[in-house]
Amino acid sequence: VRRESGDDDIEDEGILTVIQGDIAVPINRNADPCVQTGCKWPKSSDGKVYIPYVISNSYSKNVITTAINSFSASTCIRFFPRTTQTDYVNIQSLDGFGKCTDGVSESEGCIYFGTVQHELIHALGFNHEQCRSDRDQHIKILLQNVIPGEEYNFNKINTLNLGTPYDYNSVIVWYFDQLCLLYTITTPPWWLFPTANTVFGTATQMSQNDIDRINLLYCSK
Repeated sequence: VRRESGDDDIEDEGILTVIQGDIAVPINRNADPCVQTGCKWPKSSDGKVYIPYVISNSYSKNVITTAINSFSASTCIRFFPRTTQTDYVNIQSLDGFGKCTDGVSESEGCIYFGTVQHELIHALGFNHEQCRSDRDQHIKILLQNVIPGEEYNFNKINTLNLGTPYDYNSVIVWYFDQLCLLYTITTPPWWLFPTANTVFGTATQMSQNDIDRINLLYCSK
């Protein structure tokens, strides 16, 4: 996300670090979520939130634009192609994990509808579900399985949660293949769930909780 002040300019890959596997931020910036600090995209007088975006020419735009347009069907968010706006979402390729970020990054072979939604939700200010402030009531992270030095990806964040329940089906839960980048072994499991049959990280589109949170943060009067 590029800001007019330049503080959040992500175009220079040299000043970025990747946190939680797929969120790119400047190395001198705290990773606190916008839901905590109030750095939301502004709402217009018509009640809509208009967010300009740019897509790298190296990508096929069909899946990306379909995912972008899906937000208008269920929320007040309206993404539109950038012209001269100073604040915008920049969809581009970054090094590191090669996932999409909130200056949204996509690598070749990673462009899926749900992945684009996932990363645009980051651009709206939301973090991964497994980093919620109340996550310990719902999952257990087995830090002994994490590659040394990568533990920070599982730090809890002082999120507000907007009165919504923990959602195993959220599109911002890490996918299975993303998780294995940060673990040294595959057994025992990375998480301990309430039951052995709990499914996570399989969402292909926004859950109702994802939609509700966006509407609560941006669209409520």
